[in-house]
Amino acid sequence: MKLLMKKSTLISLLFVAVSAISFSYVGSQVTHQLDGSIAAAPNDLAVSDSNLQNQMDEVSYLSSIIFSELKLEEKGLSRNALELAVKGYLHLREEGRLENPLLSIVDLSQSSRNKRFYLLDMRNNKLLENTYVAHGKSSGADMASDFSNAIGSEKSSLGFYLTGETYKGKHGFSLKIEGLEEGFNDNAADRAIVVHGANYVNAGRAVSNYMGRSQGCPALPMADYKKIINEIKGGSALFIYSPNYEYLNNSQLVNNTGSVSIDTLG
Repeated sequence: MKLLMKKSTLISLLFVAVSAISFSYVGSQVTHQLDGSIAAAPNDLAVSDSNLQNQMDEVSYLSSIIFSELKLEEKGLSRNALELAVKGYLHLREEGRLENPLLSIVDLSQSSRNKRFYLLDMRNNKLLENTYVAHGKSSGADMASDFSNAIGSEKSSLGFYLTGETYKGKHGFSLKIEGLEEGFNDNAADRAIVVHGANYVNAGRAVSNYMGRSQGCPALPMADYKKIINEIKGGSALFIYSPNYEYLNNSQLVNNTGSVSIDTLG
């Protein structure tokens, strides 16, 4: 599949394209089937193997631009986490679910002692935040390896979330999040899974055996949480990632092969 736009132009306009759901070619009137890099495509997918591969390559290519331009490898972010996060973000934008052009990624493939929370401005090509974040105490000590959507599990839940409104609760200033993936995180509200600050998440804990852990919430350092909550509130995407076989092969958003409308760049 041949790009109809020069690479230099694509790079400079990438984030405008992302906000417009435009993994695209200028002036194209067609739609493309997008497929993830993890699970196999359905047998009845109405594209040839070569076209499907090209479409997968396109997603990887655009994600690679973000990865390179923002120097995310130096920040420790998994390339696959970014690719899946961008893909899900685009589908959520296409569905009209997002009102805020920010994308948060919690990369649970990393040690809890790493700065594994990333906040990307998808409109202006910026990494706004990179800090520590907790996982659920029953998901593991330093590395999160066990995940659950069950009430009372005290485990992290993988997948895409939509940020909602702020409130003051037992953790103080907090942010409600809606789990968008049935069977993986759609019990988030019933579990009271929210974004909040925690004094057990900080640089001092990064030199211990593992970071402080939550009851499943993506808890942030007290020094950062208010600013981040105010940035991401009101309809932005949050993606909690791990290279977990069950999630990667069964998530509808990760394996979404539905068509995405093409808008003209510029």
